[in-house]
Parts: sequence; C-alpha cells; structure tokens
Amino acid sequence: MAKTILDVKKLSAGIADAEDAQILHEVSLKVKDGETHVLMGPNGAGKSTLAHTLMGNPAYEVLSGKITFAGEDITDYSADKRAKLGMFLSFQNPLEVPGLSMETFLRNAIREKTGQPLKIFSFKKELEAAMEVLQMDASYAARDLNVGFSGGEKKKAEILQLLMMKPKLAILDETDSGLDVDAVRTVSEGIREYQKNQQGALLIVTHSTRILDALHVDYTHILVKGHLMKTGDGSLVEEVNRHGFEKYIEEEVKKWETR
Repeated sequence: MAKTILDVKKLSAGIADAEDAQILHEVSLKVKDGETHVLMGPNGAGKSTLAHTLMGNPAYEVLSGKITFAGEDITDYSADKRAKLGMFLSFQNPLEVPGLSMETFLRNAIREKTGQPLKIFSFKKELEAAMEVLQMDASYAARDLNVGFSGGEKKKAEILQLLMMKPKLAILDETDSGLDVDAVRTVSEGIREYQKNQQGALLIVTHSTRILDALHVDYTHILVKGHLMKTGDGSLVEEVNRHGFEKYIEEEVKKWETR
C-alpha cells in the first residue's frame, strides 16, 4: 500500500510581511507515493502560491495549518532543507545563472542532496541519457544554466533537473506555459520517464490541460480564490475542458455570500 508522501492540513498562507495578503484558505490535500495530482484553477486562484508555500519560498508565509512531508512536519523548514528531503519545484520563469554550466549545477545539486561523492562516468552517462529523452543537444550540458535559452529550452532544462535529481515529490508550476505543441510533447515524455523510473509523486499546477494529455492523472483539485472547491479523479480534467471554471467560481461566490 502506497504511503502518504505529502499531507497538507488546513493550510492558510499569503505574502510575507504584507497586510491583508492572505491568499490560501484552509487548503487540505494528501499525495501518496507514485500518484499524480493536478491542481487547476483560473488565473489568480492561488495555485502558484500553494506551490511556493509547499516548497518553503520565503516570499510566502504560513498563517495557519500544517505541512507534513514523508512523515516529518516541514511547516517551518527552509526551502533547501525541503529539497534535501526530496522535494522539487519547477518555476514558471526559470532563473538564468551566468558562469555556472548546467552540468556543474547538476553535479553540485546532487552532491548537496545526497551528501555523497559522485561517480563522474556514471553521472555523465545518466545525463546523456536524460538529455536524449528530452531531445536536448549534448552541448547544452556545457552552457551556462538557462542563459540564452528559449522558453522551451528552459522548461526542458527543468525537467532534466527532475530526471537527474530524482525527488520523492515534484511540483511542476505551469510547466507547459508558453510551449509549442512539439515542446509540450517532449516535456511530457520527460515527465513520463520520471513517473516510470522514479515512481515519485507529482503535483502538476496548471490552468491549461495540454501537458496532461499524455499523462495518467490520479486526482484533480480545483482551486478558486484560495479555496479548494472540488477534488475528483482524472475525469475532472475533461469536465474543466468542456465547461471551464465558471461553475466553481459561482459556487465560491455563493458560499461566501451565505456566511
């Protein structure tokens, strides 16, 4: 039986050091090993806030509630400590790091996470295989991280990090944003590779559904104005495709009008 890897209980959060900045309202969800969860909602729903709060981004603060990861209360943990435990977050806009090659970044990140020396030959072989999956030219390993990369190349670089870092939980924030059809297909192949080989859990944050076409989805969550309005299986994605988020927005408005 799969164990719960992430347990979020009544999480309220907002922008740090700001008045009246609450964005999330008592959000609760559980993710088990190997499961793929999708978090959907209209723009401004709080999806990215949840992703960054789970990862410990200091720009956001927990106002109440609890985050448990792999059985450990991480509510007050820093982002780097969460990463060492096996959490991974992709960003909507990956940072450029001049002077640091992608290969060196990955070597350092893996050493930092595992605390063990790397076997360079094995690392290079694994890196080449992962880059092949993502249809990335081998020369990208020597290029400065994300510097001069197109939007699609940056997203591929993030999925490359996912494949190499092998986290227990990967949170993918709008990974398909700005990608053309071919890039979405390639990135989806990388995510499938992670699902197949690592069998880690996934929380995919999106307001689109293109990247989900090739993935098996276990649970779908609808977030509206910081409130988790509905949880269902993968078929909920199709419902959103057909009808959008309008009825969930109306339900959220009615709920607050009756309070």
